[in-house]
Amino acid sequence: MSGTTAPFSSQAAARLAGAPAPERVRQLLQAVHGIAAQVLASPLQLTMVQLERELFGLAEKARNSQVQADVYAQIRQLGAQAAEFPGWFLDALAEDLARLRRPSTAGNAPASTPAPAIPAMSLVTDTDIDRDIVLHEMARRESYRAQSHLQLLGQRFGVLAAQPAFDAESLPVGPYALCRILRACGERLGLNLEAQRQLYHVFERQAMERHVELLDRLNILLAREGVLPGLVYIPYLPRPAGQRRTAGGPAAATREGPSAAAPRPLTQWQGQAPAASWAEAAMGAMSMPAAAAPGPAPATPNTTTTTTAASMASLHELLDAARQLLAQQLQAGSGGAAGAGASASAGSGGGMAIPPDLLPHLAALGGQPRPAAPAPGVALADLAGMAPPAHPAATPARAVPSEAVMDVLARLQPQGAAPGARRSFGDIQKALLSQVRAEHGESATLSSRDSNTLDLLGMLYGQIQREVRSNGPATDLLNRLQVPLARAAVGDEAFFIRDQHPARELLNTVAESGAVWLGDDDGDPALLQKLGEAVDRVVAEYQGDESVFAAANRQVQSHLQAAVRKAEVTERRQIEAARGKERLEAAKQLAGRTIGQLCRAANPPRFVQTLLHEAWSDVLTLTLLRQGEDSDEWRQRQEATARIGRITASADGAADPALCGQIEESLLQVGYHEDEAGAIARRLSTPGGEDEITSRTELAARLKARARLGGDSSNGADPQAPPPAERTPAEEGFYRQLRTLPFGTWFEFTINQQGDARRLRLSWYSLVTDNALFVNQRGQKMAEHSLDALARLMARDQLRVVTEDRGRLIDRAWQATLRALRALAGGSAAPESA
Repeated sequence: MSGTTAPFSSQAAARLAGAPAPERVRQLLQAVHGIAAQVLASPLQLTMVQLERELFGLAEKARNSQVQADVYAQIRQLGAQAAEFPGWFLDALAEDLARLRRPSTAGNAPASTPAPAIPAMSLVTDTDIDRDIVLHEMARRESYRAQSHLQLLGQRFGVLAAQPAFDAESLPVGPYALCRILRACGERLGLNLEAQRQLYHVFERQAMERHVELLDRLNILLAREGVLPGLVYIPYLPRPAGQRRTAGGPAAATREGPSAAAPRPLTQWQGQAPAASWAEAAMGAMSMPAAAAPGPAPATPNTTTTTTAASMASLHELLDAARQLLAQQLQAGSGGAAGAGASASAGSGGGMAIPPDLLPHLAALGGQPRPAAPAPGVALADLAGMAPPAHPAATPARAVPSEAVMDVLARLQPQGAAPGARRSFGDIQKALLSQVRAEHGESATLSSRDSNTLDLLGMLYGQIQREVRSNGPATDLLNRLQVPLARAAVGDEAFFIRDQHPARELLNTVAESGAVWLGDDDGDPALLQKLGEAVDRVVAEYQGDESVFAAANRQVQSHLQAAVRKAEVTERRQIEAARGKERLEAAKQLAGRTIGQLCRAANPPRFVQTLLHEAWSDVLTLTLLRQGEDSDEWRQRQEATARIGRITASADGAADPALCGQIEESLLQVGYHEDEAGAIARRLSTPGGEDEITSRTELAARLKARARLGGDSSNGADPQAPPPAERTPAEEGFYRQLRTLPFGTWFEFTINQQGDARRLRLSWYSLVTDNALFVNQRGQKMAEHSLDALARLMARDQLRVVTEDRGRLIDRAWQATLRALRALAGGSAAPESA
């Protein structure tokens, strides 16, 4: 077997040599582990070095000497075992590889979702959940970054294991497996929670950066050894969101179930799905029926030169057909410009009517009347504003070369647009054509290729501007990018075809920010400044080199990535606070139910019931938080509660001094003053709840002025509270869907009658309290809603889950452009009676 592997420990070698698998599979697993050792050994050592530096930095910034001493203790603990960390990690990886062919056990299988129950109460932070959140987010980010490599390697490992293909969560060398190993090794180092968090972040920077390289080398190794050698990754290209909507609306979608109602929810921090293939969409635009939206054609492994040429030919064919249709409309119409009267009926000469919904696409292009007859190189912007010719033109149109067009655009670029000015892309085309004719004569026009390019870009811009706030700051940025983008499109034949073209990527970044993140209520001044600097850089420096667009986009993306890291930290703090509120709320609910059961069974006096709900409830809540529901202290509190009910329910009998002392001591622990605690204790331990020392009015006034444990949070135990309205079948379906959504799902809230949407991230929700936490793109808490209220909003179409098939803004705009172009070219060809 070919391939060079690095040496690894004898313990790991023995594990792999004894793996329950055929000899050839064992050899391949040893080779896999050897490559993993080559790639990860050095990053694992650097992880320990960098972690020690990070801990020294924390010690220098410690707020007091005790914290500093704790950090130094962690550094000493780390120094004693840091050298063993790479060996531990690689040995654990070898153990996972050796178990490749063993049948799945219950411990390895994902646990079924338990029924909602009140968790154990504790004031101590749940460290396991905290670490799981950090590691899960790390693995999720890496699985998204290495999606194609994981798909290929999962198929090949399925062959080695004689099982179905491994997914990212179960692949032994996948990000989730590495994070599980990292957690085990971190615990073995004996570090505290804060030091382990630092370990996770350092590991992500040092080792996870090499993960894609590891997967790539393993795919090459296995392919060379004959394990699915011809395997390629074909990404799934979803159809536009409009095609996936159920005809029956939300109710019908609910009947089909959440999986049929919507594709996979979008959870990425920047709210963007993977980029779609524009070449495949252009190819599919010619083959699909006019009534259907042009979804992407079957994907190919790579966009070759042949595919690019075929896609561009499809686009030119569509544009030429649209131009011919508009020319026929002008010749057959009774008068007026096509842009204004295209929806009128055609004359008897066989003309065609243009549907009204296509007029905005023509109006967005602008236009300029021309006396000349339509020529193959005439732009749609010209045709859209041209009046029907009275007689054939005498002078034939003469196309100018693309170099002349580029020169004119280069002179227009520094001029830009005035801040706040509303300039359409049609205005750019008018200014360009006017300058070309001034320099080359009145008969000069653009070539067919240049006209088609500018028409496509103009229609694309029109679709983008429909989603961006017209009064937002991104509108000016998009206007300033018009001329550089026109130069990039005219100068590059593959502008509309090449995946992830730098100019298109920058356009998408600016447009997405304007449509989603630069709102009036939660705008980001720093992001707006970076976008402005990037656009200024392009306008000042672009002279045909696309690397200017790439550098400007990297400048913005680096800011966005730093903002994402800050947002994750802020969001994690919000989640921790929300989980603390959940524990408090659950404890108050249980305490309220306990007191409610006592009041219904023993029926003590009304004032005693008030004291129980106002004061004794705080004692029960704090006991649950500190000790938990299974503790001896909680059982003692339950016995005391039952004793209170028995004594106060009747006016006969004697007071219980022992119970009075126990109640007073408990009330002092939750912050009551001695006189208040004594007065409440006497009433709760005396028959009939009477007290000769303190009057009811005085004690009630003191309780009313006192702050309750947990603030104004309701304990949810009020039996007089009206039950919520019963949910409709559609609302119930959405409610069940919400309870299964992953944390981090993006939602769009409709904020006004005009349909403007606000995008928020569902960071966390509780199945105990039914509360959901929403943050903005910076991780700041923006709203809290109950899942019931969210389900009702979704049933009224005022709240939508953002799904991956909705794609990026620029991809949606491209699909809409192709749909409009397809309709102009063939879909609008209908009899007058239609």
